[in-house]
Amino acid sequence: MSVKKFIAPQIALLFILSSVWIAGIDQVIVSNDVHQDNLHKYLQVQRRVIDNYFGDTNLSYLYNRSIVGIVKGLDKPEMDIEGTPIDTTASPEINNLRDSYNSFEEAYLYVANTYPEADMKSLTEGAIRSMLNTLDPHSVYIEADDSERIEEEFAGKFQGIGIQFNIIQDTITVITAISGGPSDQLGIMSGDRIISINDSSAIGYTNEDVMRKLRGEKGTSVDVEIQRPSSSNPFNLTIVRDDIPLTTIDTHYMLDEETGYIKINRFAATTHDEFLASLDDLKQQGMNRLMLDLRNNPGGYLSQAIAISEEFFPRGTKIVSTQSRHSRFNQEVVSRRDGSIKDTPVIVMVNEGSASASEIVSGAIQDHDRGLIVGRRTFGKGLVQQQYGLVDGSNIRVTISRYLTPSGRLIQKPFNGSDEDYAYEIHHRSTDASMDIKYFRDEVPDSLHYQTSAGRPVLGGGGIVPDFIIQEDTTRSPYLFNFMLVNRVDFNFVRDYLDQQGESFRSRWESDFQDFRNNFEWSQKDKAMFLTMMKEQGMEFSDDVSEPVIEDDEILKLSRETYDDLVTLNHGRLKAELARQVWGNEYFYPIVNDAFNETLQEAMKLWDEVEQLEVYAQQQAAAGFNTDSFD
Repeated sequence: MSVKKFIAPQIALLFILSSVWIAGIDQVIVSNDVHQDNLHKYLQVQRRVIDNYFGDTNLSYLYNRSIVGIVKGLDKPEMDIEGTPIDTTASPEINNLRDSYNSFEEAYLYVANTYPEADMKSLTEGAIRSMLNTLDPHSVYIEADDSERIEEEFAGKFQGIGIQFNIIQDTITVITAISGGPSDQLGIMSGDRIISINDSSAIGYTNEDVMRKLRGEKGTSVDVEIQRPSSSNPFNLTIVRDDIPLTTIDTHYMLDEETGYIKINRFAATTHDEFLASLDDLKQQGMNRLMLDLRNNPGGYLSQAIAISEEFFPRGTKIVSTQSRHSRFNQEVVSRRDGSIKDTPVIVMVNEGSASASEIVSGAIQDHDRGLIVGRRTFGKGLVQQQYGLVDGSNIRVTISRYLTPSGRLIQKPFNGSDEDYAYEIHHRSTDASMDIKYFRDEVPDSLHYQTSAGRPVLGGGGIVPDFIIQEDTTRSPYLFNFMLVNRVDFNFVRDYLDQQGESFRSRWESDFQDFRNNFEWSQKDKAMFLTMMKEQGMEFSDDVSEPVIEDDEILKLSRETYDDLVTLNHGRLKAELARQVWGNEYFYPIVNDAFNETLQEAMKLWDEVEQLEVYAQQQAAAGFNTDSFD
């Protein structure tokens, strides 16, 4: 194809896109030509950034970085780009969006004609990623294939047959059938092997293969062949796909006669409804105080964080505010009604994995002296993103504002360095949680010092600092435990255990989980079987090592004495995995918490401090010290 023939339709395209841009229309009817889609996508991204990004933007710099992205994507160190449209050292004059688009189109066409073997779709994506990298760590490009998965996750449901599974020895093994889903209703059980799908062998499938075959539109069906360990003959089922909920509350249960426990793993579209249902169930069991677990919760929908925060406060309480250079994104949110647990004592557990929406909830509770925040300093993400669709089904997520807690604290930690430094900042914190807080306090300027409603000091600029710091247990070597997890010994052990003893186990324990939780213990025979499986995976006893060591990346060496000292954690995890495979995922966590959740165990000792905080806040309010308006 000649350059003239290639460029002619692009000029026509530029005229169309320019006209559309002037008219302010987003949707453009274009042909399937990949070049048109790529150019259109680039224009869409720049417009979304300029029109919505919360901070100042430099169009010339955005353009320059996009060209850098193309050059990196070409990966041709020997090429001479001086004086060409992709010369990264000589930026054209960029005064407006049209200038930027025209220059990018010229660069795009130059590359397409000079390097006809180049993947222009991939290069355009590289240009977009490079451009977004100039903004902040949370403004990102999302490929079309990932967009659907992310959308399903945050919508709170997908459509399929409703199983949790693992690929074990090339075979699809059911961990559990999701309660109430199509598979559960047909009696599919943990340990079942799916050996064929739609009359074709499923042996050797990857996780992606399984999801592609088993997920599908509601009302469609799929034929599967099941091999149940207790039977020598496989059987066939036709499963009609349906809506499968993706729950965001891992578990809720009573810790004791008066303390309810709720663990939220993220904030998606269904989280508030799930939270209310969990509260209702706990109240019926006698709950009069709540332990809310937000550890390792990365956030999600701002609206859901607000809705859950409202449950803790009376009407009119300030929850959060957002600030942007675009006034339409500025808002102050106050609770619209009296919360259902506005008088219920609460402790919120957080750690360095708690971010965004988790920090909104914990920040509001802390600023209003509503309860105690316990654990370790949170991640420090105080930016709000909006997702925008692009012409080819991909998306960009753009930061539209930053949020402030009721006292005016910006929780966002600095992001002036590289994305890698930002992402791994939590791993560079002191392993001593108390020292981490000390270092953080020493570095926070006076401008980021704030007060709660009752006058307690709080800090901004780097996450939520807990009221009570609980150090993560690092005294026990993780080698034995991690070796088990990496080699899937826990899952395989429980699978084999149920294969051999499933009927007798279910007959004794399945009708009473609480009895299992309190009284089940592994027999010496079970423990010996576990030891054998660990040895089969490469664990060796040696008197020559004082601490466990990994040799050749796969052999774990430790003394028998050390094994006996550490293995109780492994046995606890095996019991939790057994609960998951028999009763479902939410029953995994009570056993884990019983076995080795030291943060929870320490937090349970702080209810007297919660009561003292409530009394202190009331005294301060009576004395006239109340900054609830935070003006």
